[in-house]
Amino acid sequence: MQFDDSTQFDVIVIGGGASGLMAAATAASRGKRVLILEKNPECGRKLSISGGGRCNITNAEFDKHLFTDHYGDAKKFLLSAFSTFGPQETFDYFNSRGLPFVIEDRKRAFPVTHSALDVTNLLLAECKKHGVRIQTSSPVMKIDFFENEILSVSTKNITYTATSYIFATGGSSHPETGSTGDGFPWLSKLGHTVVTPTPSLVPLAVRSPDEGRWVTDLQGITIKDVKISFTVDGRKAFNKKGSILFTHFGISGPTVLHSAKGVADLLPEGEVVAHLDLFPTLDDGTLSRNLVALFDAHKNTMIKNVFAGMLLTGIVNRSLTVAGIDPDAQVNGVTKEQRTRLVKALKDLSFPISGLLGMDKAIIADGGVPLNEVSMQTMQSKVVKNLFLTGDLFHIVRPSGGYSLQLCWTTGFLAGNAA
Repeated sequence: MQFDDSTQFDVIVIGGGASGLMAAATAASRGKRVLILEKNPECGRKLSISGGGRCNITNAEFDKHLFTDHYGDAKKFLLSAFSTFGPQETFDYFNSRGLPFVIEDRKRAFPVTHSALDVTNLLLAECKKHGVRIQTSSPVMKIDFFENEILSVSTKNITYTATSYIFATGGSSHPETGSTGDGFPWLSKLGHTVVTPTPSLVPLAVRSPDEGRWVTDLQGITIKDVKISFTVDGRKAFNKKGSILFTHFGISGPTVLHSAKGVADLLPEGEVVAHLDLFPTLDDGTLSRNLVALFDAHKNTMIKNVFAGMLLTGIVNRSLTVAGIDPDAQVNGVTKEQRTRLVKALKDLSFPISGLLGMDKAIIADGGVPLNEVSMQTMQSKVVKNLFLTGDLFHIVRPSGGYSLQLCWTTGFLAGNAA
């Protein structure tokens, strides 16, 4: 292995994703000599596809207490970190460098260009401006350490040394981007506790092709303003309201993704069934009266055509089947009993859930280092004195909506500012 001035740095950042680029740019802006080691051919691969290529860069909730409420039990650890560099500081950082944001529903903030690649390029330009050296296609093969200090890191052919090391290797979601949890085995060897990662924001699969065929037949279609409830062995568990996306394997969309953690907890207990309420703002009686009025206005129409423009054909046909009504029957032939069953079907259209999809479909995964093993003011390890951690390496459950990337900006900034 070779050692010379070109392999000695103040700070080495392992991982050139969102938090790694922020950490490197911040450290270099303080005059530190910084190296990024990135295993992919380019930096920011996962960042550049985030938010469907639009990049939900943060959430425009500027009250730190309300913002950290979204991180559950991690709030007490994260409050100080977000007080130093939170959503407002993220707005200021990118806006001052020529990339303003737009705010959409649920306070989700996106770059005004709606391009995730613009976010990556801005951070790369910031790194270049401050002289960060970037080595791509350079996976770290070995980490040498003694007692509680890292001595060096090695790629295939070169060993590098630094005063401080920042691990920004990411979690286990979207492994196709190189986010394969590489840092977790290293952290374990270094003495950190590592909670096994599980997908926390991930689509749900229906139990079998036969029972869920009508669901998968609707793939690619989204229904809005519905309530989805989950039961386990017939016992009510929890519900959420929002949009549902039907897929070739089951269901997805923000409402489903935010239900995944709860469903994962239910699956070991018994049979989990999803229930869709297509008219959550109406009680059974009101919906029944509305149906009577609708049917009176279309007495000589086939019942499947009465709902045109109101509900998807696939959902209409499924609801009619559950209610025991022939979709081709005339409205004037529908009995009161059938109408009662149809109301029930529209308020409770159910299908069994077989499980969560894997890490390859996960938007976010939990797992990683517990927050009590790191200083939340600096991201410095309490186990390895010259190590700093960022982003998805922490065991934090968080929702979609900009909260994951804000975690990257915050932890990356604090690590880069302290390393």
